[in-house]
Amino acid sequence: MAKGGEKELEERCEIILAIEELSLLKNEEEEKKLSTLAFLHLSNLLLQVLVVTDKIGPTMAVLSLDIRRNIQRLEEIYLLDPSSNSNLMGIVEKEVKEGTVRKADSCSRAILWLSRSLDFTVAMLEALEKESEQSLNQIIEASYKTTLGPWHGWIASAAYKIALQLLPEREFFVGLLMGKNKDYGKLKGEICKLVALIQPLLHEVHELMKKFHLERLKST
Repeated sequence: MAKGGEKELEERCEIILAIEELSLLKNEEEEKKLSTLAFLHLSNLLLQVLVVTDKIGPTMAVLSLDIRRNIQRLEEIYLLDPSSNSNLMGIVEKEVKEGTVRKADSCSRAILWLSRSLDFTVAMLEALEKESEQSLNQIIEASYKTTLGPWHGWIASAAYKIALQLLPEREFFVGLLMGKNKDYGKLKGEICKLVALIQPLLHEVHELMKKFHLERLKST
């Protein structure tokens, strides 16, 4: 790659790269409802965005670790039999029949918690784009309360409450998301595009969880 091309790639933030990859994925997977690969790809893109923001403290680091574990669990079952496990519906239905769907290490739980992590990220990014006067602490606390919080046990909730006290200023976080581009107006537009790409697949996953009455499962 030419030096100019390398510089251009370096200056594009993770959100822009995620938008581009999700746009391609949407075109390729539009006929494949609840594709396991599509969901794994989306989750890995989310992880890439969050890894950039791990620098803001333990809140994102803890979330990134949870996402990695759930991605790994789902990837492992997929690789065992890509043909049979190509669809999230098939994976959940199989665990329902086996009576393992509610176990702590089930793939159904991994899918559920990945969708909740995506919910948290969407809520956080939307608030960052819309609530210009709110601090980072207010944004993340509100996003947590409406997405992950209701389903966490007291240990996880306590850990997040401690982590919330260690957040930096909003400007620092926004700077990480913008990357070298440093264009806040453009970042807000990119957030809207990214959320619009995430929500359709996320809606399908939520409907799947509701179908099998898994949407209210809490952490063990």
